[in-house]
Amino acid sequence: MSKELGSERLGDLYKPGGKVRRRREWRGLRDTLYDYSRWLHIMGILAKFIIVPRNLKAMFRYRWMANYLAVPMMIDRHTAGLRGPQLRICHTEYDLITYDVAQLLSNLFKGDRHLGNDKKLSDKTVLLDENEMTVFMMGFPNLKGLSRETPSVYVSVLLNQHAVEHYLDVAQEYGLTPDVCPMPAAEAGVSMDDDFPVLGACAVQCNTTCDGSLMGNGVISKRLELEDGVPCFQLAAPMRHEADDVQEYAAQEMKNCIKFIEEKTGHKWDWDHYFKCAKQVNESTRHRQEWLDMSKTDYPQVIGANLALYTETNYMAICGRVPAFLDADRKITKLAEEAYRKKTKVCKEYRHRAIIWGVQSQYYTEFLPWLQNCWGILPLTDMLSMVSTRVLSEDDKEMAYYDMAWLNSHMIMRNRTHGGYKVLLDDLWEFCEEFHADMVILWEHMSCKALTGMHGQFEEKAREKGIHLIWVSHDLMDPRVIPRQDVRDDVNRYMRTVLREEPVDPSLEVLDDVHSW
Repeated sequence: MSKELGSERLGDLYKPGGKVRRRREWRGLRDTLYDYSRWLHIMGILAKFIIVPRNLKAMFRYRWMANYLAVPMMIDRHTAGLRGPQLRICHTEYDLITYDVAQLLSNLFKGDRHLGNDKKLSDKTVLLDENEMTVFMMGFPNLKGLSRETPSVYVSVLLNQHAVEHYLDVAQEYGLTPDVCPMPAAEAGVSMDDDFPVLGACAVQCNTTCDGSLMGNGVISKRLELEDGVPCFQLAAPMRHEADDVQEYAAQEMKNCIKFIEEKTGHKWDWDHYFKCAKQVNESTRHRQEWLDMSKTDYPQVIGANLALYTETNYMAICGRVPAFLDADRKITKLAEEAYRKKTKVCKEYRHRAIIWGVQSQYYTEFLPWLQNCWGILPLTDMLSMVSTRVLSEDDKEMAYYDMAWLNSHMIMRNRTHGGYKVLLDDLWEFCEEFHADMVILWEHMSCKALTGMHGQFEEKAREKGIHLIWVSHDLMDPRVIPRQDVRDDVNRYMRTVLREEPVDPSLEVLDDVHSW
């Protein structure tokens, strides 16, 4: 054990059959103290959250709230093996995400008719679909855009792989077919189980990302409208979002959405605030592009799950509306630039440079740190992080509607799965060339139909270009279908049988984590 990368067998930290590790990772004195200080910081955020009586009451009212006990463990899993600037970059991201989710939960419970019942807050709340960009909130400085699905489903399963199994079972008990994507099925199950906070002047749903999401939204919106009295607007993004002839329609949909919110809340759109947010979005885009540019070199700095989860939060849920994320962007860039100048490595050994493609597993997001620590595979970037780098207009009001429509159409989960052959297949190989990748880790989500029909085309193109293609199967939010070890074994088999390689850290090849958080 030392401060050097790869000095500790990370697999030995796992407690077989348990939910936690045997002990914390030793990273050398300086990094261990820093890591422990951030652990204390996270515990402080959780303590401040839970001492509020209605938040404590929520722990007993909502089944999914118990998963938030695993927040420190989730962050430990994503910092595994990191040292120096990478450790600090990771904590900068997760400290802010943790705080932001705590604020989201506090607001939800404050306005919730079951708990805080703050009507004033509820009347200025717009409920948002988990799967949509929040761009249409950028011009409403006095309204709160809150997502109920994000903390109950999306974040819960990041914390505890078993978090939504109950809701999947509830949905099936009500007759929902079991081969539907677990994400919308779980969201529908939460609604059926009466486990959502109830609040809001109105709600906005979207047609992203797929037919399964439309099904889930149908269940949720009917309960919102018919039982809770919360009117819903369906924001439709065009399927062929790259085509020029659909942009006017998309922009009009955005205008309709803004008008709906104005009518239901009594608040008017503020162009000054929108353009302020647009400037912040543009700066965040420039920072993200700089991180990606570093990843095209021999010394990548901001990669893997930490890039993906932070990008999802900042790009979709924040949309320039929280200045703290811009401060974090600047800090991350400063750390990354310094590490790049010093040619700092992310992990012990670099063997392969990989692009991660397809819809990623939500119950095993730390799979990407596992790739680099176990096999020396650098997960340079992923499909969900390769989102629009479009620079938004900072003064043209009419163009702003087209910008917002463009961002909405390029939402993370549909950016590559809609829009035609090029965005899903052809762009992948261009990214491989751009990032000098010799490997593609291709997620195969068992309940997602978007990639299934193109399986052979991916294989054919990979052979043609001489790129190693590893299919990794999962079922997004249900580890009962494909456990974490099966996910790892897809890589283990390829690395041993095709490439004839031995792992960098053999202790990580097989882990007894089927019951772990």
